[in-house]
Amino acid sequence: MARRLGLVLATVLFVGVATAGAQPPAVKPPASDDCLACHGDADAKRENGASIAVDQKVFAASKHGPLECVDCHKDLAAQQEFPHPETLAKVNCASCHDAEGAKYHDSIHAWAKEKAGLSTAAPACADCHGTHDIRGTDDKAGRVFRANIPATCGACHQGVLDKYKAGVHGAARASGNDKAPVCADCHTAHTIQRIDTDKARLDVAAECGTCHAESMRTYRDTFHGQVTRLGFMRVATCADCHGAHDIYPKADARSTVNPANRLATCRKCHTDANANFAEYDPHADRHDLARSASLYYTGRFMDGLLLVVFGFFGIHTALWLSRGLKERGRTKKDGVK
Repeated sequence: MARRLGLVLATVLFVGVATAGAQPPAVKPPASDDCLACHGDADAKRENGASIAVDQKVFAASKHGPLECVDCHKDLAAQQEFPHPETLAKVNCASCHDAEGAKYHDSIHAWAKEKAGLSTAAPACADCHGTHDIRGTDDKAGRVFRANIPATCGACHQGVLDKYKAGVHGAARASGNDKAPVCADCHTAHTIQRIDTDKARLDVAAECGTCHAESMRTYRDTFHGQVTRLGFMRVATCADCHGAHDIYPKADARSTVNPANRLATCRKCHTDANANFAEYDPHADRHDLARSASLYYTGRFMDGLLLVVFGFFGIHTALWLSRGLKERGRTKKDGVK
């Protein structure tokens, strides 16, 4: 009896030690199918009535289709009881998209969220790219597909979108010109800056010049262009005269550079400007006879004058050199005698 009791105690002791030294089994994170058991229901809602439904087909066709839900919603990886808490940690897109995240933190959107306290008003990644229907820039159904960018930005900037659509850029796109600029061409996508900074104002000319190279060339020939090239801000850039989003053709009565409106545009900076002052051509081209006849002929005259002056002094110098060499030879000859 004592022997049997000793064996039992030894067995219990062995099992206890073995159990104490064993590692707990790893927690298996929930699979996407587990999540879709609830979120796949089109009628799934929060307590406040907001939908939490995820269309499985839409998600599968998105850029994140190959991922599991917990790859983004990392705080649910250890979740074992469902339904999970209603409030979850915010998805950190930068954990995978670190390069884009670094750029975004330098943008006006991140500044508004992180420094100005506009956490609910300023957009985050999902506001532009979507949540479960994220698509690439080459997907025509995607929010960041080039043709869809104005509408995506306009979801927050509706007033700007209305001006853009009415202006030359929006009208050009509406007519089928895919080369016409959209928001991201001028403002970029992830490094959008405040427009009231000196750097942003100086960058305007360069941005416009990427498409309007000829206008940029003539602008740089003027006082405005030369001063901005030096980095000074107290002169007009493209947007100061033409506008930013509501740019209209010169012949349009709404245009700020229409002859009827030009004086008022100049007076934004030059308060005492008169009608003659407003006749100044900020894109005059000395090589364009049709646009700037007086400047063209003045330029030709100056070219001719320079040729005559340098030609005359060139001949004069050559003759003087020839005479000097002859005099030097004669002096040496006289010295030998």
